[in-house]
Amino acid sequence: MRNVININQKWAFSKESREVPKKMPENWVWVNLPHTWNNIDGQDGDNDYYRGRCFYAKEIKKADLPEYGCCYLEINGANSYAEVFLNGECIATHGGGYSIWRTDITDKLEEDNLLVIAVDNSERQDIYPQTADFTFYGGLYRDINIICTPKTHFALNFFGGKGIWVTPEIQGKDAKVEINTAVTNEENSQELYFAIYDMNGQCVAEKTSKHSKEELIVENVHLWNGRKDPYLYTAKAQISENSEVLDSVSVRFGCRSFEIHPEKGFILNGEEYPLRGVSRHQDRWGIGNALLKEHHKEDMDLICEMGANTIRLAHYQHDQYFYDLCDERGMVVWAEIPYISRHSPDGLQNTVTQMRELITQNYNHPSVVVWGLSNEITMGGEEDRDLLENHQIINELCHEMDKTRLTTIACVTMCDINAKIVQLPDVAAYNHYFGWYGGDTSMNGPWFDNFHSHHPEIPIACSEYGCEALDWHTSDPQQGDYTEEYQAYYHEELIKQFFTRKYLWATYVWNMFDFGADARNEGGENGQNHKGLVTFDRRYKKDAFYAYKAWLSDEPFVHICGKRYVDRAEDTTKITVYSNCDEVELFANSKSLDKKKSKEHFFYFDVSNVGITNLKAVAGECTDRAVIRKTDKFNEKYRLKEKGAVLNWFDITAPDGVFSLNDKVSELISNQEGKIFFTSLASKLFGGAGMDKTKTVGMDLNAGMLQMLGGFTVLRFINLLGAVGNRLTKEEMLEINKRLNEIKK
Repeated sequence: MRNVININQKWAFSKESREVPKKMPENWVWVNLPHTWNNIDGQDGDNDYYRGRCFYAKEIKKADLPEYGCCYLEINGANSYAEVFLNGECIATHGGGYSIWRTDITDKLEEDNLLVIAVDNSERQDIYPQTADFTFYGGLYRDINIICTPKTHFALNFFGGKGIWVTPEIQGKDAKVEINTAVTNEENSQELYFAIYDMNGQCVAEKTSKHSKEELIVENVHLWNGRKDPYLYTAKAQISENSEVLDSVSVRFGCRSFEIHPEKGFILNGEEYPLRGVSRHQDRWGIGNALLKEHHKEDMDLICEMGANTIRLAHYQHDQYFYDLCDERGMVVWAEIPYISRHSPDGLQNTVTQMRELITQNYNHPSVVVWGLSNEITMGGEEDRDLLENHQIINELCHEMDKTRLTTIACVTMCDINAKIVQLPDVAAYNHYFGWYGGDTSMNGPWFDNFHSHHPEIPIACSEYGCEALDWHTSDPQQGDYTEEYQAYYHEELIKQFFTRKYLWATYVWNMFDFGADARNEGGENGQNHKGLVTFDRRYKKDAFYAYKAWLSDEPFVHICGKRYVDRAEDTTKITVYSNCDEVELFANSKSLDKKKSKEHFFYFDVSNVGITNLKAVAGECTDRAVIRKTDKFNEKYRLKEKGAVLNWFDITAPDGVFSLNDKVSELISNQEGKIFFTSLASKLFGGAGMDKTKTVGMDLNAGMLQMLGGFTVLRFINLLGAVGNRLTKEEMLEINKRLNEIKK
C-alpha cells in the first residue's frame, strides 16, 4: 500500500546563494514549510519586493522511508518556477506556482540524499501570471510530501492528479456514476474493485472488474445541493493481485446537476439558485501565501457567516484543502488559471499545462461548475489573433477534458461587448468598477441590461465589483475617499442593482479580504488592495460585510454601522443599521427614536448629535450598540492623509468658469483645449513611470478607457497613477492645477 510522508520540517533556506550546494549548507537559515520570502516586503508598497531565485535544501535518508516499488516527490505549491536537484542532478522543472506536481525519484535515491529545490518568482515571458494587481509571493508555500507506492499503483504522474476521475449523472431518482482510473504497471492478472460509500460509511454500490473504468448505480441518490445540503459520497478504487491489495485511492464527490440559463441565471438540481458571493485571494498579513489549514478554515467560516453561496477562486489554483472546504460547505466555485492582464506570445504552452493541472486536480470537486479561461486579458490592448487562438485552444481543452462543466471568462469594462473573445466561452462575465474607477454607481445595472439586450442568448455575470475602504470616516461619503462609509454606500447601491436582476447568473464582490499588492501606494496604507469586506488580518469586518449578511444570511442579526466613527461634528447625524429582520428600532440614550421597516434590509435614522449618545439597535431578539460624540469640528484623524503629502481636494483653487483638479475627466475632455491638455498630461504620466504603460498600469488611453475614467476627477486620476509608480509631488500637482485654471469652461 502507499505511504505519504510529509517533509515540511527543517529545510535550510538561502536568498543569497547563487549556486546549487553539493553538500548540506551550514550557514543557511532553518525554516519549516509552508514558507515564503515575501511575507513582509511583498506587503509594504513601492513594488520593490524580492523577485529572484532562492534555494531550499533538505537531507533525506533512504532508510527512513518505508519499502517501496516507486517513490515520488510531491510539491503542492512552488511559486513560480522550480528546479529539483537530487544529489546535484537536476531531475525536474516546473513552471506555474499554484498547482500540485510530482516527479519520480525511484531510481535517483541513494542511501543518503541531498534534496535541493530552487524556486524563482522572477518575471518570465513563458509563465503566467505575467503582471497583475497582487503580489507574486515566492517560496515553497504549501506541503511537500514523499509518496511511496508499490510498482503497481494508481497513476501519480498525470498533471498532479490522483489517478481517479468520478463522473456522476443524475437519472431520475438514481445516479449513474462512472469511475475512471489510470494504473501504472497494470497487468492482466490484476483485479480492480470499485465502491461508493455514503456519508455514514455504508457501501451503496460496488463492483469488481478487470477494467480500469466502470459504471455504478446509486439508487435514491442524495443530491449535493449547495449551502442547503452539501451531501458528499466517497468513491474508492482498489487494485489487487492474488487477493493482495496493492494500492487504494479514494475521493469524495457529489451528485448534482446544474444549468446556466441566459434569463433564469444559475439553476442547481432543477431549481433556480442565484449565485451571490465573493472572490478570494489566498494571502494574509505577515504570512503571505504560506497558509496553514486553520487560516483556510477561518476564511471559509467568514464567507459562510456572510451568507455567500459562491466563491470565485482568483486568480489561480488554490490549495486543495480549500476546495475540500467548498465541497463540504456547499459553495459553488469558479476556478481559474492565472492567465491575467497581459497576453504573452510565449505563454501558450503554460496556459495549456496550467489548465490541464487545474482540471485534473479539481475534476472530482462537486463545488466547481465553471473553468475560467482568463481575467482582463484584453486590458493591455485590443484582442489580436494570437490571443484569440490561445483562448480557443484552452477552451477546447476544457471541453475535451471535462464534458460536464462550462467555460467562462472575466472581461474588463473596456472590452467591447461584441468582441469575439466575449462570445468564445460557454458563459461570460465582466469586471466593472463604476462608482470607484470612474463612472458612478448607477451605471452598473444598466450596463448589464444593455449587454443582455444585445446578447440575450449569452448568460452574463459580474465577476468583479468593489471599492476600497480603510479606517477613514466621513458623514459625506464621496467616490475615491477610501472611507468605510463610501464603501458601505457603494455596496448598498450595487446590491440593490445586482440582486434584483434575475438574469445575472453570478455576482462576485472584489474582494472578500484585503490582499497584498506591493505595487500599490494608496489609501494611506501602502502595499495592499483594500477592497476587501474584511481586513487583511481577518480581524475586522467592515460595515459592507454586514450589508451582504443582511441580504444573504438566514441567521438573524442587527448591525449599527460606523462604530469606528465616534467623533461627529454635525448637529444631526445619519445612522445606518443593517439587519435581515423585518423591523429595526433604534434607541438613543435609552429613548426610542423610531421603528422602521425596509425591504432592502438597510435602515436609516436621523439622530440628534449632542454630547455623548449611546445607541442601541433592536431587531427581534438581536441587539447591537454603538457610541457617537459631538465635536466642534471634524476630527482630522478620520481624514485620509496619503504618505508623501498627496494633494487633497480641499487644498485646490477652483475659481468659477475655469477648470481645476476637482473637475471630472469627462468634463475636461469635452472641452477641446481641455482634451489636448489632458491627453498630453496622461501621456507624460504614463511614460514617466519608466516602463511600458500597459505593463505599469494595465490600461491604454483608448476610447473605452476614457469613457470609464469619465467619472474620475483629474486629481483622482493622477492619484491612481501615483498608486502604481508615478507619484507627483504636491508642488507639481499645484502647478497642473494652475494650468487648468487657465482653461475656460
